[in-house]
Amino acid sequence: MSSEPLPRTDPRLLAAVRGDAPADLAIDNARIVNVFTHRVDTGSIAIVGGRFAAVGPRSDALRRVDAGGAYAIPGLIDAHMHVESTMLMPSEFARLAVAHGTTAAVLDPHEIANVLGLDGVRMLMADAAAAPIHALWMASSCVPASHMETSGATLGQGETESLLADPRVIGLAEMMNFPGVVHADPGVLAKVASGLAKGLVDGHSPGLTGRALQAYASAGISSDHECFTRAEAEEKIALGLMVLIREGSAARNLEALLPAISAATLHRFCFCTDDRHPGDLESEGHIDHVVRRAISLGLDPLEAIAIATIHAAAHYRRSDLGAISPGRLADMLLVDDLHAFRPRAVYFGGDLVAEHGCCTLPEPRRGAMATVGAVRLPAGFGAEALRIPVVRGGASIRVIGMDPHQLITESLTFEGRVEAGHFVSDTTRDVLKLAVIERHKGAGNVGLGFIRGFGLSRGALASTIGHDSHNLAVVGANDDDMVLAARALEACGGGQAVAAGGRVLAVLPLPIAGLISPESASRVIAQQRELLAASQAIGCPIHDPFMPLSFMPLVVIPHLKLSDRGLVDVDRFDFVPLEVE
Repeated sequence: MSSEPLPRTDPRLLAAVRGDAPADLAIDNARIVNVFTHRVDTGSIAIVGGRFAAVGPRSDALRRVDAGGAYAIPGLIDAHMHVESTMLMPSEFARLAVAHGTTAAVLDPHEIANVLGLDGVRMLMADAAAAPIHALWMASSCVPASHMETSGATLGQGETESLLADPRVIGLAEMMNFPGVVHADPGVLAKVASGLAKGLVDGHSPGLTGRALQAYASAGISSDHECFTRAEAEEKIALGLMVLIREGSAARNLEALLPAISAATLHRFCFCTDDRHPGDLESEGHIDHVVRRAISLGLDPLEAIAIATIHAAAHYRRSDLGAISPGRLADMLLVDDLHAFRPRAVYFGGDLVAEHGCCTLPEPRRGAMATVGAVRLPAGFGAEALRIPVVRGGASIRVIGMDPHQLITESLTFEGRVEAGHFVSDTTRDVLKLAVIERHKGAGNVGLGFIRGFGLSRGALASTIGHDSHNLAVVGANDDDMVLAARALEACGGGQAVAAGGRVLAVLPLPIAGLISPESASRVIAQQRELLAASQAIGCPIHDPFMPLSFMPLVVIPHLKLSDRGLVDVDRFDFVPLEVE
């Protein structure tokens, strides 16, 4: 990788722009996508000191590359994601992402913050420093996300201000506690004020409308990535919010929101992934996948490219990113066909870093890394801890209705299956037991409920990725296999596991906070494939059931969720009993 880019006021850069000094590199015979005018111009791109020097004919460059008529496109920007959801360290994620043309990402590290606090956040920030990506860090605003769950750490006002003081941090991340904003909670508003003083505050307000939404926006919230319908997106845009269209591994909102894009509203959209698993990154792609899908659904390619580049750069106030124009950082991808949109080559700071879908940088040395943040199950944890006695004698129970492609769940009612005075899983109706087990402090909390949508015929799935407090979530057809899967994760320091018939069938170890592997992307992807094959072997029809499982404890997304402290009706923002009165 090159050294730090030249300052924009460096005389050497200005001399190259004027044509009084040679550029370091000229990319010739390129069709240059102008994201300001939505035009394509043919010419050369001069690069000096890691920045674009000029666009147009050049005859003075120390080195030349023929683009062969390829389209030159600014580096893609993910407007909101949690790097921990890739299960990779940031430096390893960057190697996968840059191969798909992503050269910048707005990162909210609240997953690791919920487990390890500031130490975990700073560990990720340090790892990303030398990676081929512009890591635009946001200070996590809600750790924990609510009072109805047990996290491993808490970020109060002091910790938040400490992060905001870091020059690598550009603002306050998704303010999930929208009720606290709307109803003027002093602690919440203090964090928002600190974020506004730094620069901007991202939003998180699923389903919020009307006067409540106006109150939320009035506090200075700048964006939202939780829109599920066209009407919701249009209402938020009309109030001045930037809508980040999410297309990740779990929530996929692009098709529903695309009709909201018009000539009048185009400039109010960015693309983001939020949560993306490593196998999907490798096989489908990253923001390039969102661009391809948007184009296939009818969006003009030049409009899709603008949404994926300059819109995010402008929103996050990075005037050095998002466009091929003089003075901006020389991040760029070459694409032969705008509709196919497959990066042939990717440049980061003027250096070639990827070709034909593969990172060309040497793999970094990886030393041994100890487990960081152990999994602590309740003392003597066994099947007894998962039993749910019939209390009220009623037959009806609340059941979480899960959709594998959405974060919103349904609140269903079923007649519970009872054996020996206890509610049990009923695989014939796909009503399975779900448990969320506190794993950070040995508090002994075990939240119990039932869920529909996983389709298991036998066995159990367990994961220490459980947004946002990341307790241990396990779903299964029987208690013994649920215990076995949970114990397997305790033994390896966290991760994901499949168990059935009294055997552990597969484990993906994630010993860094129970969220991240220290291994290479190729190793993690291979382990994930074994895990998903095992889940399919026990009857699960979902491609990646661990992604929706990870969101079942997220008690700030409607409608019915489960935390380590119990079943939560998110609409009421309160606990509810399993049995329906």
